[in-house]
Parts: sequence; structure tokens; C-alpha cells
Amino acid sequence: MKKGKLIRWSISLLVAIFSDSPESWRSNLAKWLSLLLFFFGITIMKPPISPLIDPVVGIEMVFVKGGKFAMGCTAEQNNCSDDEKPVHKVKLNCFYLGKYEVTQKQWKQVMGNNPSNFKGDSLPVENVSWNDVQLFIKRLNEMNTMADKKYRLPTEAEWEYAARGGVKSSGYMYSGSNNINDVAWYESNSDDKTNIVGIRTSNELGLYDMSGNVSEWVNDWYDINSVRVYRGGSCDFVAERCRVSFRAYYAPDNRFEYLGFRLALSH
Repeated sequence: MKKGKLIRWSISLLVAIFSDSPESWRSNLAKWLSLLLFFFGITIMKPPISPLIDPVVGIEMVFVKGGKFAMGCTAEQNNCSDDEKPVHKVKLNCFYLGKYEVTQKQWKQVMGNNPSNFKGDSLPVENVSWNDVQLFIKRLNEMNTMADKKYRLPTEAEWEYAARGGVKSSGYMYSGSNNINDVAWYESNSDDKTNIVGIRTSNELGLYDMSGNVSEWVNDWYDINSVRVYRGGSCDFVAERCRVSFRAYYAPDNRFEYLGFRLALSH
């Protein structure tokens, strides 16, 4: 069957070469070459999609390939809360997610102030409400020169999918490891303060600090439409609260010194 297809397309290519239609020639040539490569077992690998770096404030965005995953209290997640159940299947499109939590330097470049309790340009910005973050995103998008892409908060499902490692997931309890000390700043190792982003080991997708440093706002409402969800561990959380399926919520106008965010972009 493979040989038959190859012969037919070879004849088609020869006919097209002597036709008056360059479009037909190009189309048949592409098909012929594809079949030829297939016939000899040659696979052309697509190059990986490069990370994006924001031209305004230098936010690095990692490409997250879409896929399906089990969201919630999966087998490796211990001592789950009721709101992590039941486990349910979710399908997501491709998107980009910040490699790091938004830093204080980046916040200052856009907003001109620094509300953080723990000061340092390379520390994650914190003590920002969900509403504050929306204003930051609005202003950053106004400054943004990537006309076809608009920043936003990730959805809760996008956040958990990326924290689990997406299509590269190894099924860890925390984001990138079963050993929390490898990947997170939390109650037992942080001295109760935030730390420079990206020092701990990344997860399978090259994302840092998703299980601990600051917790992160996401776009979703909680079960009732008066509070917003945040995800991820923080430097004052016990290990149990740093698991990738752990959920929490806060009023959208409230601020907390262990709560920040990272950005998303649709692909």
C-alpha cells in the first residue's frame, strides 16, 4: 500500500511538472516528499516552541502544551480537603505561563509602587489583591507590544495542569518532586519570609516556585461568587498545603503578605 501510494504520487508529480499550474506542482511536490519520507521511515521533528520574553518588563513565559489530566485529589495527594474532590478529567488548549512569579521589580516598572512586605527587586511581589492584579494586567497590556497576545491570570485548571508538569508530568505530590525541600520555600525552610524567585529546582516544564514562595491568585471564583481562588504553597505554609491539588480562597479586594501571582497568555 505504501509503495502504491508512492508510485501514484510520483506519477502525479511528473504530470504536475509539465502542467501550467504552479500551485498544483507545489502541492503535489509536498505530498510526494511527505510520502517518500514516510516510506523510508524518516520523521521530521518539529522544533520546540521557544519561550516568550516580554519586551517591556522582561517577564519570561514558558510554553505549556495542551492536553488532558486528572484534576483534584489524585492518588499521590495525601490528606486532601473536600474541595479537592472528586477527581475529574479536564482538557486544556496550549497556553503560556510565567516561568517565575511576578517580581517586585516588574511590578514597580508597571505600577510605579511596591506594596510588598518583604522588600527586594528579585523577590516575588506580594500583598496584592486580585483586583490590584487586574489593574497591573490592564496597564501591562496597554504597554505590551505583542499585539496578538494579552496577559491574564491562569485559570485554576491551567495552574494545576502546569504545576503537575503538563504532558511531561511524573505524578509528583509537589510541583516537580515528592521532596518538598527540592522545589519549594515553605514553613520549615523559609525563615518565614519570601526568597528570590527561581532558586529551588523547577518542575518538569521549567516552572519555578509553584509549590512554595508565595501563593498565587488564579482567575476563577470559588464555589460562591464572592471569593477568588488562589493556588500553590507559600513560605508560611506547612507541607500539606503545598501539594499541587491544594485549593484556597480569599476576597478579591483583600491583600496578604504571602500571596502574589504569575501571568498567563493564550497560545
